[in-house]
Amino acid sequence: MSAVSSNLLFGMGNPLLDISAVVDKDFLDKYSLKPNDQILAEDKHKALFDELVKKFKVEYHAGGATQNSIKIAQWMIQEPHNVGTFFGCIGKDKFGEILKQKAEAAHVDAHYYEQDEEPTGTCAACITGDNRLAIKRRVVKCVNDKCLIILFPSPRSLIANLAAANCYKKEKHLDLEENWELVEKAKVYYIAGFFLTVSLESILKVAKHASEKNKLFCMNLSAPFICQFFKDNLMQVMPYIDVLFGNETEATAFAQKQDFETKDIKEIAKKAQALPKVNTKRQRIVVFTQGKDETIMALSDKIETFPVLKIDPKDIVDTNGAGDAFVGGFLSGLVQEKPLDQCVRAAHYSANVIIQRAGCTFPEKPDFK
Repeated sequence: MSAVSSNLLFGMGNPLLDISAVVDKDFLDKYSLKPNDQILAEDKHKALFDELVKKFKVEYHAGGATQNSIKIAQWMIQEPHNVGTFFGCIGKDKFGEILKQKAEAAHVDAHYYEQDEEPTGTCAACITGDNRLAIKRRVVKCVNDKCLIILFPSPRSLIANLAAANCYKKEKHLDLEENWELVEKAKVYYIAGFFLTVSLESILKVAKHASEKNKLFCMNLSAPFICQFFKDNLMQVMPYIDVLFGNETEATAFAQKQDFETKDIKEIAKKAQALPKVNTKRQRIVVFTQGKDETIMALSDKIETFPVLKIDPKDIVDTNGAGDAFVGGFLSGLVQEKPLDQCVRAAHYSANVIIQRAGCTFPEKPDFK
């Protein structure tokens, strides 16, 4: 296992300040929100974020897919701090200041491009339930003082306002000497597919650097719409990708747009692994998760499968951060140059912990051996 030092892991993406609160039905109705829904904010939602903070008790966390994964990797590694570097764009506002504080508290070395044209990106998690863990208990039957209690996750309505996250500029941030030095310092790079909609030129600059220096460049399919509507951007980056992550839904969408003519996830992984690659010193690794089903990894002409950790359904609180946590655990292993099966173990552990909590949050220290 390799010794770990600061800034060895580099991430770049859409930083969002996660704001979660237990709200009432009137609040949902006011902003036309539905329980268990995920939407992008429209003009009618702009006042929602300030009202949420003023009216309810809120919790703040540094969020956004890539930042979540970097945060989880740092949590898994623990020491030293600032193993992970993160670049993204925020606004010069109070939410931006809170985001900086939360990133620092998570021991992530965040270097944000700050601009004043758009406010800091936010994601509101409006929970309609009985407690902060977003779990409702319902007594369905009592006999002789013994009650059957069923646990239901409380509905969560997620509203994302990307705002400043969409405003990242390569020439105004990534190209600056002091920032590029941090890129050069890293040996593992991770960017979620969502960033393909923001700054393809930034991704390509980092990806080409990693390829030229024989470092690890990792990417995530992130969502079916990335595979469907940003195919050209994705395929410009694909030749530089050393580790490709995704889930079964994203893999299927990717295969469809690539004319793979199969819905078999193992076959899709093999075909994705075999796509052209610039750095031939490294074989591409493709890792596809399938929820509660086995994780699939394609390497060379070999397919390996890994069972996920078993969990009682009643212990599942929130699955929204599972994918980000899986990647974060995997990255923590890559940074420490652990074998791939150990990287998968760390990934499964991280995801298992996160789905038992509200949001992409975690206890003080991992219990991973």
